[in-house]
Amino acid sequence: MKVRGLWWKLLGVLLILYSLLAGLIIPLGSGVVAVDPMVARAGSPLELRVEGYNSHFDSEGQRAWLRLNATAVIEAKQLQASDRRHLAATFQIPSSLPGRDTINSANLILYNPVDGHSVLPSAIVIRGNAMEGSAAWNDDLLEASGASGFHFPFRNILKETIRNTYFHVQIWFALLFICLISAINSVRFLRSKKPLFDYKAEAFAATGLVWACLGMCTGILWAGNTWGSYWSFDVKQNMTAIAILMYLAYFILRQSIADKDVARRFSAAYNIFAFLMLIPLLYIIPRMTDSLHPGSGGNPAMGSEDMDNRMRMVFYPAIIGWTLLGMWISNVYWRHLRLKSHFEEEFE
Repeated sequence: MKVRGLWWKLLGVLLILYSLLAGLIIPLGSGVVAVDPMVARAGSPLELRVEGYNSHFDSEGQRAWLRLNATAVIEAKQLQASDRRHLAATFQIPSSLPGRDTINSANLILYNPVDGHSVLPSAIVIRGNAMEGSAAWNDDLLEASGASGFHFPFRNILKETIRNTYFHVQIWFALLFICLISAINSVRFLRSKKPLFDYKAEAFAATGLVWACLGMCTGILWAGNTWGSYWSFDVKQNMTAIAILMYLAYFILRQSIADKDVARRFSAAYNIFAFLMLIPLLYIIPRMTDSLHPGSGGNPAMGSEDMDNRMRMVFYPAIIGWTLLGMWISNVYWRHLRLKSHFEEEFE
C-alpha cells in the first residue's frame, strides 16, 4: 500500500489513541463535592465541614470564603484540615444580610496555592434579618493564579463523566461528516447512474448508523450518571432515536425491492432525504424546546467554564480522529460491497 494513501489512516488511529489516553489519564482539577450543614442563621457561628475532590486542603495557604454577591463576602476565621480532602471552616455570620432578602444563597470559595480556586455554587442557605448590613460583608477575595499542574476542569454535576466529552460529542460530529459524504455519493449516483457511488453511499450510511448507535449508548450512560435516568425522554434523546430509525429504514428499503436498479434509485433519493432530516432532528428541533441536553432549549452548551483550552487540546483532535476512522471503515466496506456484487453477477 502506498504511503501517501496510508497517512490519513494512521493519523486517524493516532488521534483516537491520543484522545483515549489523554482523556482518561489526565486528572481533573480540585473541586468541592459536598458541605455540611447546608443551612445557617445570621448572627451565629458556622462550622462548615467540606469534602473535596483531588484537593489539597492540608497544604499551606488554605483560605475559604462565603460569597453572596460580587461585593458581599466573608472569610473563614479558622480552618482545620483533617486530611487533604476534608476541611472544617469556621465562619462568623454577620447579624444582618445585605439587601432586602431574608434568605440568601452563598457560594463557597476555597483557595490554596496547589489547587487554585475551588467553587461550590449555592453551597449554603443563610437565613436572617435583611437590614442592609453590607458593611459586615466586605472581605475581599484573593486574586491569584490557577492551580499548579496540568488538569481538566472539575464540574460539580459532571465530575469524572466530563471525560465523555471526548467520546460522545466527537462521535456525533464525525457522524455528521460521514452521513454528508453518504448523501453526496447518493447525489452522484442519481446523476451518473454508476454503481460505484451507490456502494459508497451505502457504506458511509452503514458506518454512520454504527456511529449513531455508539453516540446513543455513550449518551445514555452519561445521562444515567448526570441526569439520574438513562432514558428520560428528553427531546434530544427522542430525536436521536428517530434519526436512527430513519437510517435503519434506508437499509430496509434497499432489501425490500427486488430490482437492483430500482432499489438503488429509491434508496439514493431516500438517503438524501434522511440526511436533510438529520439536521433539524439533531440540531434545530432540540433548540426550540426545553431540554436537559446542553445547547438545547435555552440550556447553554459547554462554554469557557466547561470547555477550557486544556480540554480543546483533546476535543478537536478527537473529532478529526473519529471522522478519519469512520472514513477508513467506510472505504473498506464499499470495496467489499463492490467485490460482493461482482461475485454475485458472475454466478448468476
